[in-house]
Amino acid sequence: MFTTWWNDLALNAAVFLLAIVLDRLLPEPPNKIHPVVWMGHAIAALQRIAPQRPAAAFLFGGAVVVVVAGGTGVLAWLLVTALMSAGPLAYAVGAAIMLRTSFTVRGLLSAADQTRRALAEDRLNDARASLRSLVSRDPTSLMPSLVAASAVESLAENTTDSYVGPWLAFAVFGVPGAIAYRAINTLDSMLGYRGAYEYLGKVPARLDDVVNLVPARISALLILAAGALGRLSVRRGWRVMLRDRGRTASPNAGLTMSAMAGLLGIQLEKPGHYRLGEGLRKPVSGDIGRAMRIVQRTALLSAVATVGLLYLRHVIAG
Repeated sequence: MFTTWWNDLALNAAVFLLAIVLDRLLPEPPNKIHPVVWMGHAIAALQRIAPQRPAAAFLFGGAVVVVVAGGTGVLAWLLVTALMSAGPLAYAVGAAIMLRTSFTVRGLLSAADQTRRALAEDRLNDARASLRSLVSRDPTSLMPSLVAASAVESLAENTTDSYVGPWLAFAVFGVPGAIAYRAINTLDSMLGYRGAYEYLGKVPARLDDVVNLVPARISALLILAAGALGRLSVRRGWRVMLRDRGRTASPNAGLTMSAMAGLLGIQLEKPGHYRLGEGLRKPVSGDIGRAMRIVQRTALLSAVATVGLLYLRHVIAG
C-alpha cells in the first residue's frame, strides 16, 4: 500500500495542487481541528512537566522531539495509507487537506498586508499590533521604518518555513514528511529560545536549523529568481546576500532576508542584533507590498520546482 500512494505521480501532483487551491480559497482551519494547534497543545503539556536541571532538560527536549515530530509523522503515514485503502479520490482529497495544514502562502501574505495597510494609513499603533502575527519581537516601540523592516524580514524568512520547506518535505517524503517538518518548526517556535527553557529547546532549535539548511538556500535562490522576474537588481541581491548572510544568529534566516534586502535596495535591521543591506535606504510601507509580490512569485517558482521533484521521485522510485 505504501508504494501505491508513494509512486503515483499524477495522484501526488493532484494532492499538491489541490492543497494550494485550498490555501488560496479557504481560511485557516478552526483551532479545534487544526493539527498545528494540536501540536502546540501537546508541546505545551510536555513543557509543563519538563525537568529544570540543564542536562535533564536537554535530554527531555530530545524526547519531546521524538514524541511530537516522530509521532505526528507516523500518524500521518497511517492516515494516508488508510485513505489510499479507501480509494484514490479519498486519498487525493484527504491528503490535500492534511498537506494544506502544513503550509500557508495566503496566511503569510494576509498578515503582512495588514501591517502594510496600517502603516500606509499612518496607523502606527495598528501596524505595530499587526506585527505580532508575523514576528516574535516586541513591536511596541518600533518606529515606522523598523515596522516595515520587520514585516519584510518576516516575509523573506517565512518563505522557507511557510511553504518552501513543507513543499520540499512533501516532494521527498510525502504528506508525512510535510507534517513532521511542521512539527519540528512548531517545536522550535515554542521552545527554541534562551531563558528558562533554553536547555529544553536546544535539540528542537538545532534540529530546525539542520532540516532548513537545504530549504533556506533553495528559498534564497528562488527569491532572487523571483526578483529577476520582477526586473529587480539580482546582482545587488546576490551581492548583499553573500556579504550579510552570516550576520543573523540563525544559519538560515540571513540568506533569505539579505537576498530580499538587496533586491529591494533597503536596509533591514533588528536593533542590537543585525543590520542587513547596510548603506541602503530605510524601508517604507510600499516596500512591504513589493516584498509581497516577490513572495508570490517565489511561491509560483517553488510550486513548479515541487512538481519537478515529485516527477524525479517517481522516476527514482521506478
